[in-house]
Amino acid sequence: TPHGLAEEFPAQALKISAMKENDAHFAKLVAEYNTVNEKVHRAETRLDLITEEDEEHLRKHRAHVKDHIWSHIKG
Repeated sequence: TPHGLAEEFPAQALKISAMKENDAHFAKLVAEYNTVNEKVHRAETRLDLITEEDEEHLRKHRAHVKDHIWSHIKG
């Protein structure tokens, strides 16, 4: 699935992995990102047929969660 966190933040891949193990809130954010990212991918590849409005909402939600994850990574 495109836009995985390791692909989005390759230099921080190890840090992300460590943070998931040590921070339950961060692990929850990563799980949420992965879930939304999968939904976006399925919509983009037309595996799931949803409205353009719903697909746009999913993309915005994914971006919001990714920004939140980035803020945690930066500390």
